[in-house]
Amino acid sequence: MAATAALVKDIFFEKEETLAWYQRTPTVRYGFCSQCGSSLFWSDATREDWFAVPAGCLDQPTELVTELNIYADEAGDYYTLDPAIAQESGDETIW
Repeated sequence: MAATAALVKDIFFEKEETLAWYQRTPTVRYGFCSQCGSSLFWSDATREDWFAVPAGCLDQPTELVTELNIYADEAGDYYTLDPAIAQESGDETIW
């Protein structure tokens, strides 16, 4: 899944009536659409000033570029990873 991060102050919700929250752990919560179930973002209380946002939730053009492949060692054989892009295994901590 392609994702990015955004500062909370930079996030704008067009419609909050369908925004729902799932508290996954004591510090991590997920925001999703209560109508369609789409995952919109997640946040971690230890980094309360930002949200992680799936790229598919953003209006285009996003102007995002891939900077890092995480869990590259677990990628399915149907993925072609660009060797020019940095890769980290699932055992490494990047945050």
